[in-house]
Amino acid sequence: MALALPEAGRYFARSLKQSLRLMVGLPDYDAYLTHMAATHPEQPPMSYEAFFRERLEARYGGGKGRCC
Repeated sequence: MALALPEAGRYFARSLKQSLRLMVGLPDYDAYLTHMAATHPEQPPMSYEAFFRERLEARYGGGKGRCC
């Protein structure tokens, strides 16, 4: 299915923005909210602060040292 040029440009810009954010380690809160609404509507989503803290702990191990 072919996209119109403006629509394709917006899609490309969104994809590029998300890729760059992931490359530098910034979590995507909007994607998390969309996922929670679609797959877990009975659960309240975390606040932005709690989400960001949880992603940092997942990435860096919550202060636990690593040997390698």
